[in-house]
Amino acid sequence: MKKFVFTVALFAVAIQGFSQNVIKGKKIYSQVCVSCHQPTGLGIPGAFPPLAKSDYLNKDVNRSIRGVVKGLKGAITVNGKTYNGVMPAQALNDQQIADVFTYIYANWGNNKTVVTPAMVLKQRK
Repeated sequence: MKKFVFTVALFAVAIQGFSQNVIKGKKIYSQVCVSCHQPTGLGIPGAFPPLAKSDYLNKDVNRSIRGVVKGLKGAITVNGKTYNGVMPAQALNDQQIADVFTYIYANWGNNKTVVTPAMVLKQRK
């Protein structure tokens, strides 16, 4: 019985941590990302790619993190459409980037990836 209670408690802590990251990520998204990628994550056709159901994001999380950390320039294909623009590196710390990606991946039909600060730090190098 003690093992069961301990396991349930650990699970609850893990869920709480995930929820906090998503909540923090939503706030960051609404302050930093929303003007280009829109409240629905659909982007602006021809100008800014969608984050919703994004094959680009879901295929390679590390590439996506690098784009935010180091900026992104040149043509990319998202959901079959080409976007050729510039996204400057974002002035966010590793925790903030992890939180915003966790929010994005948890919404709009994406693959539920949980991004950690360690994953972001690795892409800074």
